[in-house]
Amino acid sequence: MWLCRKSHRHSWHRCPGTCDAGLADAFTTGLRRSQQTCTFHSFPSLRIQHVNNRINTVESLTIIPTGAALGAEIRGLDLSLPLPDEMVTAVRRALLDHCVVFFRGQELSDEDQVRFTNYFGKAEVHVRDMPDRPVKEILFISNIKKDGKDIGALGDREVGFHSDLAYMPKPGTLSALYAVEIPDSGGETRWGSGYAAYEALEDGMKERLKGLRATHRHPDTPLNPPEIIDHPVVCTHPETGRKSLYVTPMFTRSIVGLEDHESRALVDTLANHVTRPEFIWTHEWRVGDLVMWDNRPTMHGRGRFPSDQRRLMKRTQVFNDVAPVA
Repeated sequence: MWLCRKSHRHSWHRCPGTCDAGLADAFTTGLRRSQQTCTFHSFPSLRIQHVNNRINTVESLTIIPTGAALGAEIRGLDLSLPLPDEMVTAVRRALLDHCVVFFRGQELSDEDQVRFTNYFGKAEVHVRDMPDRPVKEILFISNIKKDGKDIGALGDREVGFHSDLAYMPKPGTLSALYAVEIPDSGGETRWGSGYAAYEALEDGMKERLKGLRATHRHPDTPLNPPEIIDHPVVCTHPETGRKSLYVTPMFTRSIVGLEDHESRALVDTLANHVTRPEFIWTHEWRVGDLVMWDNRPTMHGRGRFPSDQRRLMKRTQVFNDVAPVA
């Protein structure tokens, strides 16, 4: 550990929405201070800033949008420590506003990650049949092998755009991914905004999509439930009230009630639309990053990385209590 005394320029982003005025005043008052005492953890590659030797307070929190269609960095929180209620509220608000939020320089145990996830629901055990692990709610995303067997899922291949567990009756609501080991290149994760994709549709297409439902299946057949699951093509977020396009290249298979050729053509059109660059934000991982995202209005995918380099990510998941609604 070491101390440094220096001036810092803080910026505070007021999320669009209904942030409490008193909370906003506290943010701006705390962030006007120009002289700060900072403590940094000296763990290699990781750095967590403690403002005025305080952390996880209104004064320490800064939200920085990525400038893309979605995504924001949150600074000033140490997720290895319990969060006060007002900080959980602020993170939830940022997540609803930006769909994806990320925290740099975190040093988290499995229990820390599960505790943080539980602020936003209940961390659940994933549907995949995975090797035994100390904390069941943690799913390893990794290409590492132990005794010749994979310790986690997905290996080093590219993973197409998808929304977690869209092939289930009640898909995943929130996901959190923590970077433990990363390769020198590749393995970046891209997120796409279903909000932006829907809002960019022409009025005629919006009208055409009203009431339509699409089937979703995982390409790895054993992961699918016995019944074929369908969800609205356009979903309304239960908390924001905003509409998003719920179609992904990896999982969406067909449009219910349409002839095969018409269904395939519409799925292809929508899949090409949702992956337009202006709807996408790419996260370049660092060790110690934790990213949390709302699956309901987003999709995500991963790039390939060298097979001779290790990548270990730990994921937690909150499931929805209700199926998506139009």
